[in-house]
Amino acid sequence: MTEEYLSSIHPPLPPTTEEDRFSWLRLLRSRRVGPATFRRLMAEHGSAQNALNALPDVARAAGVNGYEICPAGVIEAELKAAKVAGARLLCLGGPEYPASLAQIDDSPPVLWATGDLSLLHRPMVALVGARNASSLGTRMARALAQDMAAEGYVVVSGLARGIDTAAHEASLKSGTIAVMAGGVDVIYPAENTKLALEIGKTGVRLSEQPMGLSPQARHFPRRNRIISGLAHGVIVVEAAAKSGSLITARDALDQGREVLAVPGHPFDARAAGCNILIRDGAHLVRSAKDVLSALPKRDTYQPSLRQLMAQMPPRPERKTLRETAVLHGQILERLGPSPLAEDQLIRDLAASAGEVGPALVDLELDGKITRQPGGLLSLTP
Repeated sequence: MTEEYLSSIHPPLPPTTEEDRFSWLRLLRSRRVGPATFRRLMAEHGSAQNALNALPDVARAAGVNGYEICPAGVIEAELKAAKVAGARLLCLGGPEYPASLAQIDDSPPVLWATGDLSLLHRPMVALVGARNASSLGTRMARALAQDMAAEGYVVVSGLARGIDTAAHEASLKSGTIAVMAGGVDVIYPAENTKLALEIGKTGVRLSEQPMGLSPQARHFPRRNRIISGLAHGVIVVEAAAKSGSLITARDALDQGREVLAVPGHPFDARAAGCNILIRDGAHLVRSAKDVLSALPKRDTYQPSLRQLMAQMPPRPERKTLRETAVLHGQILERLGPSPLAEDQLIRDLAASAGEVGPALVDLELDGKITRQPGGLLSLTP
């Protein structure tokens, strides 16, 4: 991984005015602009407003005709809904944004949050597991959450049924963080409405999704990277061999977090995922003592805005249409349905991140490539 590529993942300077925050939201809510594309556009154009002005031309150069940026009225409605819900907008690089989450490659440019935001700057541990949890699994989740909270950790989970619910309930008094797949004002599942309202008072409800958005299946894997990104480590209590909890564990590994798992009986399908994780090197957890011994002391230092600016990559020189077309073809030739790391693609092309980044934005806007968690790229099916 080249030094230039590493610098490209640092966040842009946060907005300082209401107008800037409006532009950030509008850029991020525009079609086919995800976190990685947002960063690339900001790095190339210097500000969200400049990126918005250039976006139709960027899309046109990528072969997308009639591209329209997100209407201003949509953002006005979102801001109004946030005010009604009492939600705060946290922007990447800003003082309220969680430092641990800012360190991951695909950290959300903005988050909506309700509750006690001071919890976002305390040490955190994630606790996840099966929705159809066993009684033993639920008891274990409660015990771990209570004990970790007593040690000063904030418990992070996803507000789902089963293990997530037990973890939140057990750590409610000390402060817990619920990362939501839909809008921060849309509670899912409905049975956790009372719990979610309590978390909004003593803990934090957090989401990168627009206000009022009902969660859909594709939102949950993206939500999981935030759960692991916030935490120093991820504890999996019960999980099937193919489950969302294992996605969270894989995200944690990609992000350099510790992965821990509670073992289970080989005949219990709900324990299969945990046993697989332990077989592959995850820390075995019997009690909070095992968790505490596995978690490293992490530096919560957040780089200053001046340092972030110095680390931003220089704007790339403009290429001719012919050169751009050739680079697009080279990228598409090297990608397939199986994900490939972006830094590996850059090495294969023998090019710089500054050259490849804008081309990836073009191809993503054109719908030809898809970004996946962990800095991976693949051809769009």
